[in-house]
Amino acid sequence: MKPIIPKLALTFFQSKRNVIIIYILLAVIASLKQYLKGSFNNYLIFKHVYWHSINFQNLYIPYPEYGDTNHYGPIFSLLIAPFALLPDGVGTILWNIANVSILLWGIFSLPLSLQNRIIVAWICAHETLTALFSFQFNIALTGFILLTFSYIYKQREFRSAFFIVLGTFVKLYGIVGLAFFFFSKHKVRFILYGMLCAVMLFALPMLLSSPSFVLQSYVDWYHSLVEKNAVNASLTSGQDISIMGLFRRITQNPTISNTPFLLFGLVLFAIPYMRVNQFKYLSFQMMMMASTLIFTVIFSSGSESPTYIIAFAGVAIWFLNKEDSFTGWRIFLFAFAIVLTSLSPSDLFPRYIRQNFVQPYSLKALPCVLIWIDIVYQMAVKDFKKYSFS
Repeated sequence: MKPIIPKLALTFFQSKRNVIIIYILLAVIASLKQYLKGSFNNYLIFKHVYWHSINFQNLYIPYPEYGDTNHYGPIFSLLIAPFALLPDGVGTILWNIANVSILLWGIFSLPLSLQNRIIVAWICAHETLTALFSFQFNIALTGFILLTFSYIYKQREFRSAFFIVLGTFVKLYGIVGLAFFFFSKHKVRFILYGMLCAVMLFALPMLLSSPSFVLQSYVDWYHSLVEKNAVNASLTSGQDISIMGLFRRITQNPTISNTPFLLFGLVLFAIPYMRVNQFKYLSFQMMMMASTLIFTVIFSSGSESPTYIIAFAGVAIWFLNKEDSFTGWRIFLFAFAIVLTSLSPSDLFPRYIRQNFVQPYSLKALPCVLIWIDIVYQMAVKDFKKYSFS
């Protein structure tokens, strides 16, 4: 008699509907858990962006309603408005559901087989849960980046440009969608649509306040990001989980500058663009997307544990790349990322190791750094005509 349970389990994990149900359940459970604990400070920050906007109050200074400060652009006031108008218990749940819905929209828009899109979603599930506990917008931002790529691939330049500009105006990470510009078949149209979206989204928050308030808010936003970057580059913050943070914390030298790392990283990131003859292959484009998603996080001093949903989407896409030989090294790197990057913040990971090694030395970044180097190497030397993601 054939075993029934393994077959049922396999069928369960192959269902798109089940993926969606599980993601929504994760959003609801994480929201309820944090709300009942009274641990939803990020949501309070987000919510008050709307209220401070309509009351013409500075969006980037501390307020007694919550700790920390807001670091999202003025357009965020419109995105959070429908949730800010609701009771917190309802708003927190719907906010997280909205974020995972956008992420799933992005994942299932990818030009992959349905089976592979489902695999990407399962690989990202635990990292999504980590971000859900913090009510992080990075979940939706990951979806924006994926949608940017998908719509360029589908030659729908307006939608692609829209998600780049929206993501950038909310959180600067969104600008990395421009990495896919060279894959567009209608570059002039793409640029014009981008300019149109920029004007539209720049002015849109003025509906809640006034032109002068929004203009001043952009100035205040710039200063808040500069100050935040200076605070991030320390040995004790919960941020700087990056390649720079690895070096700063292992050497115990907080004065190490970001600049040499960023210059070196940009050079490596740009090398694959020299291989113009590879641009036409979807497998090359997908690897560029994986590189972009990981690069965005590992070279940012503002990266914290919940930010890694962005990088982990890149890890999932990289893992699906079917080389001629599925090497043990790649399997090791993937397992290393699952354990150290994804599971290390959770109770499934030994607390002693997490508190004494992973957190103090930003080791969560290490697997993603190694995977990104592997991606850059492959893109620099291999012929993607032979590769497949199907």
